[in-house]
Amino acid sequence: MMRNVTLFVYLLSLGFVFGHVSYTIPEEMAKGSLIGNIARDLGLQMKRLTSGKARLFTRDSDDCVELSRERGVLLVKKRIDREALCKKATPCALHFQIILENPIEFYNVAVQIEDINDNAPTFEKTELEFKISESTNIGATFALKRAADPDVGINDLKSYTLNPTDNFALKLNSNPDGIKNVEMVLQKLLDREKQDQMNLVLTAIDGGEPQMSGTMLIAIRILDANDNAPVFSQKIYKASVSENSPAGTIVAAVIASDADDGSNSKIKYSISNTLDGVGKMFEVNTENGEVKLIGNIDYEEYRNYEIDLLATDEGGLTGSCKLIVDVQDTNDNNPEIRIMSQSSVISEDSTLRTVVIVMSIDDKDSGQNGETKCFINDDVPFSLTSSNNNFYSLVTDSELDRERHSEYIITVICNDEGVPSLSSSVTLSLKISDVNDNSPVFERSSYEAHIVENNKPGLSIFSITATDADWNQNARVSYILEDSSVNGVPVSSYVSVSADSGIIHAVRSFDYEQIKEFQFRVKAQDGGSPPLSSNVTVNILIQDQNDNPPQVLYPVQTSGSLVAEMVPRSADMGYLVTKVVAVDVDSGQNAWLSYKLQKATDRALFEVGLQNGEIRTIRQVTDKDAVKQRLTVIVEDNGQPSRSATVIVNVAVADSFPDVLSEFTEFSHDKEYNANITFYLVLALAVVSFLFITCLVVIISVKIYRWRQSRILYHSNLPVIPYYPPRYSDTLGSGTLPHVYNYEVCRTNDSRKSDNKSGGAYSQNVFIMDPSTSGTMQRMQSEKSILDEPDSPLEQKPPNNDWRFTQGQRPGPSGATGGPEVAMGTGPWPQPPTEAEQLQALMAAANEVSEATATLGPGTMGLSTRYSPQFTLQHVPDYRQNVYIPGSTATLTSNPQQQQATAQQATQQALPPPQASAQAEPPKAAQTPASKKKSTKKEKK
Repeated sequence: MMRNVTLFVYLLSLGFVFGHVSYTIPEEMAKGSLIGNIARDLGLQMKRLTSGKARLFTRDSDDCVELSRERGVLLVKKRIDREALCKKATPCALHFQIILENPIEFYNVAVQIEDINDNAPTFEKTELEFKISESTNIGATFALKRAADPDVGINDLKSYTLNPTDNFALKLNSNPDGIKNVEMVLQKLLDREKQDQMNLVLTAIDGGEPQMSGTMLIAIRILDANDNAPVFSQKIYKASVSENSPAGTIVAAVIASDADDGSNSKIKYSISNTLDGVGKMFEVNTENGEVKLIGNIDYEEYRNYEIDLLATDEGGLTGSCKLIVDVQDTNDNNPEIRIMSQSSVISEDSTLRTVVIVMSIDDKDSGQNGETKCFINDDVPFSLTSSNNNFYSLVTDSELDRERHSEYIITVICNDEGVPSLSSSVTLSLKISDVNDNSPVFERSSYEAHIVENNKPGLSIFSITATDADWNQNARVSYILEDSSVNGVPVSSYVSVSADSGIIHAVRSFDYEQIKEFQFRVKAQDGGSPPLSSNVTVNILIQDQNDNPPQVLYPVQTSGSLVAEMVPRSADMGYLVTKVVAVDVDSGQNAWLSYKLQKATDRALFEVGLQNGEIRTIRQVTDKDAVKQRLTVIVEDNGQPSRSATVIVNVAVADSFPDVLSEFTEFSHDKEYNANITFYLVLALAVVSFLFITCLVVIISVKIYRWRQSRILYHSNLPVIPYYPPRYSDTLGSGTLPHVYNYEVCRTNDSRKSDNKSGGAYSQNVFIMDPSTSGTMQRMQSEKSILDEPDSPLEQKPPNNDWRFTQGQRPGPSGATGGPEVAMGTGPWPQPPTEAEQLQALMAAANEVSEATATLGPGTMGLSTRYSPQFTLQHVPDYRQNVYIPGSTATLTSNPQQQQATAQQATQQALPPPQASAQAEPPKAAQTPASKKKSTKKEKK
């Protein structure tokens, strides 16, 4: 076995390897015979054949060769018959390709099939008969049937022999195409009388080893003289016919003539070489020599035909010629598109010029009819590149993006250049695999949500949504709450986020008064590797609920004493009695307060401002009006449902404190006057003793009360406002109430006989009555003690113009203001009277009573009053704004933290300040009118 290996390997611009290898083998090899070691000849490793899934690709359906990947060799798949495969064509070769993948490589392989002498020459007929006239001249020729040998080359037909050779000799004539015609030449005249017929054997011998031969019997009947043979007008005729011409088409016409007369000149035409398939395609009219088409002629099968024609006369003489028919090609074959290698999925991050599909284009036509051009649709990011062997590769020519196109339908169209042009197309589907190249995107740049306070823990607030343009796992979004803090508390204790749905839940119940809003960040992360993420800010706004009732700041409701506002009987309509001050820690309309008069002793006398809480007279006060007026004011907010608080305001309608005391005390007044000094002395002693015991009880009660108040202030969450009654300005613009007095009252049994003294200007018409005692005790802070003022019986001093405090002034201890000014909100509050001062005041009152028994009569009682520091309108809080705590610089706001700080500050200010190191000496008791009268009487005596 001969093997010829030729290898060419080079790189193409298409991105794959191309090579060529050639083998030569004889035909008729047994199945499984070795053709060649393709792995060694191509320089490939055995594992490359396996990993690359090496396979054969052939355009012919008849596969004669197979590839063994394990051995890396080419084997004969079935018996190869060169004559059946190539007929007479030389050289005869099998062409196919070896395809490898990952990366794509292919190699051209050619297997040359060498002919062996496996076919003997054969004649179309085994017997040929001649009728030869005896008058035939020596040298006459008789055309014989040529033998046919399918083998080629040296194994083809080489020679003929004729036996016996007594009368005839064999003559071979070479044609221009190299084919030899066989003729039998008469070399000795025939003698019918001696032999009327003879049999000759024509033997055809090939040139193979060993030689093979075929024979044909020639029967000769010797006729009477016909000494002229037919002669054709041309030895060689040429004609052409288009392929696919219909049957019956006249191809050509041959003409022969015979010089004989009569029946010896009558000629019949015939085709002598019907063995080569000519007889299936053509036939000749025996009478007129027309050659016509009887079969379907195909240029791709035979490109030309050679027809041997005979002209035979009646005497058996023949003449011969050759008709060469050229088949003309027509464009009757569409280009054939065959997919050699295809990737159905390609990643979207593939680089440019990545080979996706390799195709082979074949057109069986020739010339322009066989030249093809291929193209694809323009709306795809791919292009076709071709090689010189009609191989096309589909490669990427731009970036791929699965989010824009997840699949491409590619149509490959190939046209030939024939007229008319024929085309073929194939549709390919190519999917783009996803790469995690897109981050999740939220629907909004930020989110804002509202939740009503006092919600249930676990309540769903709202949901956020993020989308990812990727696919499958790369598009699966998870939501993560980022670590942060709100007021020092981790945000995870406020809200939680569902990882799958993005729903935000409240972890706790929110209180608007503690926190009004907070924000946090949520991260959306996809499931890619590595994962991509984005975040968004979420702002939660707490909405207020009307869950807090109004709180009344003034007047302060105490359980141990009675607070009353005094209105003079000369008050005109619109007189400002007092102002109810209330706040609501809610916000918005839940904190809008309205004031209504719910109950009143006399509804026709007072009214309450709906929005400012000011209590004013709605008519002129008269003497018929009751002294004691009790008003119930209800404070409501504007929430749904509304919440409210009530406050009781006691109003005394009187021009002086004695009038008030007569109404608010339960003392019995005996109008009979007893001049018995002894009775009055005993009574004075009893009163002094009673007052002393009462003072001790009051001092102890005050100490206990203050201790309890301090405990309440330290343990209360709401700010505690100490009771310092404010002084409001009336609507006439004077800035204060029109009459402010400080009274010292000495009241006898006869209520119409009293000694009144008007004190300094630091008093206010508000008094406190302790129901536990029969008398009236009022606290006061003034410049001087009432005991130090000069006597002024039955006189009322005009108001002092210098009674107003500046913002930086506060009364000092025991009412002294002679010290340096103290900044408002920084200095101590005025201190209450010391025990020594209280005892000295009681003793002075007792002395006055004892000295005035002769004139006033028994049952006389002295009363001394003091008043708290002034509080002007500028300290009154506005219900629409933050609330100012009287006596301090703190402000009540809706912020819980500020409220807490304000409450602490107010608590500190409400606590009693420490005693000063240097207390003022207790003032001496001033002389009363009674004492003066007593001294006068003594002098007279």
